[in-house]
Amino acid sequence: MSPSENTKLELAPRSVHGSRSVRRLRRAGRVPGVIYGGGVEPVSFEVDARTLRNTLAHAHAVLDVEVDGTSETVMVKELQRHPVRGEILHADLLRVRMDQPIQTTVTVELVGADDAPGVTAGGVLSHESHQLTVEALPGDIPDSIVVDVSGMDINETLGLDAVTPPPGVTLVDDPETTVIATITPPTAEPVEGEIETETERVGENVAPDADAGASGAAGERQAQGDTGAEAEQGTGGDTE
Repeated sequence: MSPSENTKLELAPRSVHGSRSVRRLRRAGRVPGVIYGGGVEPVSFEVDARTLRNTLAHAHAVLDVEVDGTSETVMVKELQRHPVRGEILHADLLRVRMDQPIQTTVTVELVGADDAPGVTAGGVLSHESHQLTVEALPGDIPDSIVVDVSGMDINETLGLDAVTPPPGVTLVDDPETTVIATITPPTAEPVEGEIETETERVGENVAPDADAGASGAAGERQAQGDTGAEAEQGTGGDTE
């Protein structure tokens, strides 16, 4: 992908800083951000929130931006989002050169899960690594890395060594410790007979205690009644 094929985004320069200025921008539906890297001074910008959201939804890893008449090639380094609403609060863009490789994270997409023998047998598929670190020229960075799990069986683990990166892309993560996906056996549910047996055992353990408690309470009431009766008889004798 050449720079001319990158998505273009027009940004407005931002000269006023501070939390109060940032709040005013966000209330007006705009997102603050900064462009940095490349041995050049950082540039602060602002952009319409809807325009930024729509651009990123259709952009590749690299996009062209224009700030105050100056064009630059950048990639999204970080997006700060609202923890509840998910809206973009701040955008960090990193300057890149199309002829120099860079490292970045790429989303992992699993395909073929419904056809995996382990899944059809009732196993549980777990997506362990949702992102991988790759190194490549900016134009070769893929939108995602697709991993086929259709051949996985129960108790099988798919590691990084089973992933084939796109041409020109190098996987940076440790292949010995990076797990992409696993399929574990289904959780065994107790059968009806086992449930009844367990219930009977619980009943056997509880019933004697309950009977003992009831007998003890009845005996205590009887003793109290006998004591009361003797007291009444004694009182009657003293009266007489």
